[in-house]
Amino acid sequence: MEHDFLTSHQGQYKDRLFKFIFGRDDENSKKWRLELYNALNGTNYTDPNALELNTIENVIYITMHNDISFLLGTEMNLYEQQSSRNPNMPLRGLLYFSQLYQNYLTKNGKNLISTQLVKIPTPEFIVFYTGSETDPKEWTLKLSDAFMNKDNSGAYEWTAKVLNIHPVYAKELQKSCKALYDYSCYVYRIKDNIKSGMKNDEAIEEAIGWAEKEHLLGNFFKIQKAEVIGMSLTEFDEDEFKRICREDGYAEGLSEGLSKGQKDGRMEKAIEDARSFYANGASIELIAKSLNMTIEQVNEIVKQPVLKRQ
Repeated sequence: MEHDFLTSHQGQYKDRLFKFIFGRDDENSKKWRLELYNALNGTNYTDPNALELNTIENVIYITMHNDISFLLGTEMNLYEQQSSRNPNMPLRGLLYFSQLYQNYLTKNGKNLISTQLVKIPTPEFIVFYTGSETDPKEWTLKLSDAFMNKDNSGAYEWTAKVLNIHPVYAKELQKSCKALYDYSCYVYRIKDNIKSGMKNDEAIEEAIGWAEKEHLLGNFFKIQKAEVIGMSLTEFDEDEFKRICREDGYAEGLSEGLSKGQKDGRMEKAIEDARSFYANGASIELIAKSLNMTIEQVNEIVKQPVLKRQ
């Protein structure tokens, strides 16, 4: 059955669909990545190989999705896809870029104790946000918004530019980057299906068939069907899990409770639910991401014996 085929691929694919489309080293991905860069910067580069991928894998300590980072001449680019608003993107980007620059310095034999000024590629950090039509078209997040003491000097600033790729806004990019438009149309097809009452797997199954008929991204959805199914199921299940946690207040309560050592009823309830999620098949990584915890904290919770209340 088609439903069984969909379910059997869940959890097997760790990459996100955005990265799978734009962040690989095959010819289509190179072409689409260059197309996306040109669309965003108003350039007309023609050689896909001019973009040198330098994505850092498995950067657990900053919980980045590690979507796409690449060098183009004197520019260092980082493209990240987000399904919900995250005000911490500037700090996350800063930490990620620090690792990118460290790798760049090492690779190019640059020495920071030199008396000569060490030149580095200019950074550009773009967050592609699959938001709603009522969200702004674009906005800029600033690191200074996180400073404990307000500082408007701009002396210590780092930014993340957020682009809402809802199809209403993505239409403007269609002429110059059809790949991004096709991607957004597929994602929002699933979202609309879920809103209409379909379960996640049914919504994805319908969207896959529709994308094939519409020839989105050429034959991509037909050729890469298994991979797309696996990544889509994982992403939308994770989004649903996070939504439930936000609505029930688990994320904030558990995060604050763990950091302050509080033992109030809300924290205890959140810990119980974390254990329940784990018992029902949620991975350690998913629980950690959704509840703003570290993997070590989740491991500690699920390993602790459950004490019966008196």
